[in-house]
Amino acid sequence: MDPVFLSGQLFTGLSVASLLLLTALGLALSFGLMRVINMAHGEFLMIGGYLTYLAAKMTGPGYLWIAFPLAFLGTALLGALLETLVIRRLYGRPLDTLLATWGISLILQQAARQVFGSTGVPVTAPAWLSGSVTVHGGVLDGLSFPYVRLFVIVLAALVLGVMWWVLTRSRLGMHVRAVNSNREMASALGVNTRRLDLLVFSLGAGIAGVAGVGLALLAPVNPTVGAAYIVNAFLVVVVGGVGSVLGAGVAALLLGFVTALAEGLTSSSLAQAIMLILVVAFLQWKPRGLFPTQSRALEES
Repeated sequence: MDPVFLSGQLFTGLSVASLLLLTALGLALSFGLMRVINMAHGEFLMIGGYLTYLAAKMTGPGYLWIAFPLAFLGTALLGALLETLVIRRLYGRPLDTLLATWGISLILQQAARQVFGSTGVPVTAPAWLSGSVTVHGGVLDGLSFPYVRLFVIVLAALVLGVMWWVLTRSRLGMHVRAVNSNREMASALGVNTRRLDLLVFSLGAGIAGVAGVGLALLAPVNPTVGAAYIVNAFLVVVVGGVGSVLGAGVAALLLGFVTALAEGLTSSSLAQAIMLILVVAFLQWKPRGLFPTQSRALEES
């Protein structure tokens, strides 16, 4: 196999894995803490992409400094609204929650069609992200690494590092771990579990909005782009281990590489089928994922 082609596919897989990781982090937190299957999570990514488009249209070349806080805060507020009005009323009813959030995802997709149209809206990357690093000489001669994909990879690494610090070194992280381990005991010890649920769900939505910024830099944003990522994001959560940030990072890398290599050797649809088969086979071996978290709720389910 051509080493330039193989390295290029692996690099593409790394950038895809970065978007998957940012999308899956919120799912890992909300599902790990609240046992909520949020089918509308992909629409947070879509909305983050559209907010990036609006920021670029209104502010010009320096739009990224506006796009990141706008996408994070906008989707976090939408997540807080969704948790308060819908999800909070459906705790302990997973099927109802799944159906309700699926319906909300369809509503958000249709709203995006009404506002932005059914075709994708392009976002031009800033000039400082328009170039690439090219390898000269050796077996990888001619291989290029676009700055915009490198930027997305670095962004995912930074967000992952911040989330790891928050969950392992901060008071918020201590409360999250306590509730994830035993909600009733944490509540008895003074943790406001309802407020924590709202905060974690909003944080996860905001991170998905940040993923939307990275997505907008790589491809046009359309109303169904979130649906294209939500299945793979759930696979990342399941393979990595429910509630595990480290597991989500490792699983996103593995699935990104597998998808990129399979697409390079076969086709997009066949690559998706291969990945699903591999995930099913893996879960037969490790049903709780790569890095399972200790949770009384999961043990009782």
